[in-house]
Amino acid sequence: MKRRVTYVLLALLAMLAIAAALAWPREEFIASRSPADFAPRAANIARGAYLARAGDCMACHTTRGGAPYAGGRAFDTPFGRLHAPNITPEPSTGIGMWSADDFWRALHNGKSRDGRLLYPAFPYTNYTKVTRADSDALFAYMKSLPPVRQPNLPHSLDFPYNQQLTLAGWRLLYFKPGVQAPDPARDAPWNRGAYLVEGLGHCSACHSTRNQFGATDDTLGGGLIGTLGWYAPALTSNAEAGLGSWSEAHIVQLLGTGVAPGASVTGPMAEVVAQSLQHMTNEDLTAMARYLKSLPGTAAPQKDPGPPAPEKIMQAGARLYGQHCATCHGERGEGKGPYPALAGNRALTLGEPVNAIRVVLNGGFPPGTGGNPRPYGMPPFGHVLEDAQVADLVTFLRASWGNRAAPVSAAQVNRYRNVPLD
Repeated sequence: MKRRVTYVLLALLAMLAIAAALAWPREEFIASRSPADFAPRAANIARGAYLARAGDCMACHTTRGGAPYAGGRAFDTPFGRLHAPNITPEPSTGIGMWSADDFWRALHNGKSRDGRLLYPAFPYTNYTKVTRADSDALFAYMKSLPPVRQPNLPHSLDFPYNQQLTLAGWRLLYFKPGVQAPDPARDAPWNRGAYLVEGLGHCSACHSTRNQFGATDDTLGGGLIGTLGWYAPALTSNAEAGLGSWSEAHIVQLLGTGVAPGASVTGPMAEVVAQSLQHMTNEDLTAMARYLKSLPGTAAPQKDPGPPAPEKIMQAGARLYGQHCATCHGERGEGKGPYPALAGNRALTLGEPVNAIRVVLNGGFPPGTGGNPRPYGMPPFGHVLEDAQVADLVTFLRASWGNRAAPVSAAQVNRYRNVPLD
């Protein structure tokens, strides 16, 4: 039955692709005000460098240990493996032959210089909101980088996802180009925050649910991050990572340093803070905080925790907690010094337990930042605890000191034991 439904959906997508192909030439174009906007002047390059930091472009376009922006980083998706391209100004393997219009077309319309449709792993569904002026400044910066000759690796996608017609159908359903318009009912800082969060910062790429075709709902309501094995919590629910009850100052602190009273970032978000957010101005971080605080609160769908874990599992988890955790986190999960409280900790009671499992297995390490240069971290326990022990421990944490969430199984732990960290 499931296979038949999949075939029907693929057939529908194919029909949409044909319809989209008929409208293929249609795209939105906004001209540069002047060639001076993307000229290789110091001011343009500096502004573009800042915007590239804000968009965290290096994170995707740089492989571990590789030359900056030379591409090669692999991204595993439910549809196959994608490789980020070389965006240094090298003429044969990078973007050295691109014009400012070509660069704008990629950001705004999701099309390469040769007209090929780009896969939305490159978040042009967010970048389409970027202004032409910012696109031109980014182009000036990219053209100033040292050129690196590094051929792009081919994607390895399953059929029919490797077909341009299928991608055209996807775009017909899920993509509409358009620069973000300011909300006249809001002040300038709020609009700047909305522009950064929704556009250049592409926060919804992680913090929104994706459907079976990989499209986000753009609600910032939380979602699993591809095949990375992390869950990006909802920014609209105080049961997850909602910030409505936070002060702007604490949100700015968390975004800029990776830590704030009662909270710290780990996993993919630690990389975002280290490579992107800590380099942004206080004004821009404050604008983002204001926008995030204004998001309408939603009641995150809470999974029924079901019956409590058997007493035998809770006792085993309590023993493991006493042996490995209580010294730092307190006998009753109250926290000590820089080590966070586990009682009432939202990160432990998420419907998806993956983050808690990953932290126990691999450790939890906030980023080293200018505002927090020597962060306190948690060591990994995956090498000393078996799957069943990790499951007992996480189950105990999720059901103690007022926490109430479903038990975790050894099979769930095993699923993430060997998942790469990035």
